[in-house]
Amino acid sequence: MRTRTALAVAAATMAALTAGCSSGGGAGGGDQAAGPVSLKFLSLAWQKESIAANKQLVDEWNKANPTTKVEYVQGSWDNVNDQLVTSFEGGDPPDVIHDDSPALAGFASRGYLMDLTGKLPADLKSDIPQPAWDTVTFADGKGGQGVYGVPFLQESQVIIANKKLLDAAKVRIPTPDSPWTWDEYAEISKKLTKDGAFGVAWPLKSPVNKVLNLGLNFGGTFFTTDGTKATVKVGPEEREVLQRIHDQLYKDKSADPSALGMGTADPLPGFYAGKYAMLPAGVYLRQQVVEQAPPGFEWITIPPLKGTTSEQGATSQTLSVAADSKYPDQATKFISFFLNSTNQAKLAKGDWLLPTSVKAASDPSMTTTENGWDVATASAKDLVVAPYLRVNGFDEWKSKVATPTLQQYFANKITLDQAAETLVTEGDKVLERYNK
Repeated sequence: MRTRTALAVAAATMAALTAGCSSGGGAGGGDQAAGPVSLKFLSLAWQKESIAANKQLVDEWNKANPTTKVEYVQGSWDNVNDQLVTSFEGGDPPDVIHDDSPALAGFASRGYLMDLTGKLPADLKSDIPQPAWDTVTFADGKGGQGVYGVPFLQESQVIIANKKLLDAAKVRIPTPDSPWTWDEYAEISKKLTKDGAFGVAWPLKSPVNKVLNLGLNFGGTFFTTDGTKATVKVGPEEREVLQRIHDQLYKDKSADPSALGMGTADPLPGFYAGKYAMLPAGVYLRQQVVEQAPPGFEWITIPPLKGTTSEQGATSQTLSVAADSKYPDQATKFISFFLNSTNQAKLAKGDWLLPTSVKAASDPSMTTTENGWDVATASAKDLVVAPYLRVNGFDEWKSKVATPTLQQYFANKITLDQAAETLVTEGDKVLERYNK
């Protein structure tokens, strides 16, 4: 998922992870505990509102469940997976683990996470659509599949736009039911490029996930899979988004090349100053605009663009139960409480993301026009499981092959044909080591 501001808690988190998860006796059955149960909950919430919402829900649980106390442990997205591996291998992981779905596949295949199939309440299971469950369903390492987390927050890609500039240019303001097409977006970007300002800034310091998720607008999956084997594919469908972004940079000149090396939030000062009219970004960026925009700055949230479809690849933030937890039943009950529809709405609001719960998405706080929540929440309907979630070796392909290749392509140092050739030939060499 997105790059997150690090929390200065690495040492404290490691100490908490390795200090043991539970107190008291009892075996894996959970309900057989002889006395009060203590669970550790590793949370990766990082925004002030999100941390407050997490801690409030833990307090509510503890007050209502005096015999099952949950200890909140603050973690960081920057180093969580390395720390989890250490705690898993040491036999002392947190009972309840906050992570994201791309990390679950490897942990599940190594037996570190409990399969939640058949262990969750029916109302929770039915309230979350199947495409979200697909993001947490992986091979179990024994020839079958299991559900290794409860998906509760997702991110879509939208466009944050300067409303005054759009109004002045007299462009059509899209709605979720009538979005801009990529062609319309390109023309509007050119129209907004004038007087030293650009129509758009594409911050592509980390381009891979953004490009792959948007690639589904044109049916581009970038991978073909056969069982556990995957190969890279860069055909006409995959080239569409790559070519369109490149055209904005060097053909239309409606996108600022100097923004390419920026992270997602880095163009915001230029956006406020009128240097950029539009910023393609994850829905969470709205929070920083609300907090940082100068007085009187008018902005709107533009729905996801449409190619042949408006589909985007999605991953999920998740809660899982460690396979080594001494109290899996209590851990599962805590997750079921923590992620009910009312609580999901609170968590989504605190993180400026999208709840997977259908009931949560209909909460008034999720559908208000204020700060673009109505547009953001409506975009959830376009989210489908990201194809790369099923690819063993994706992380290595991303870091060693895709990131440098796409950076070179968007910097106009290599052609699209050269980029495609490298992504496939060098990528398949990487994936071959993971194929079984």
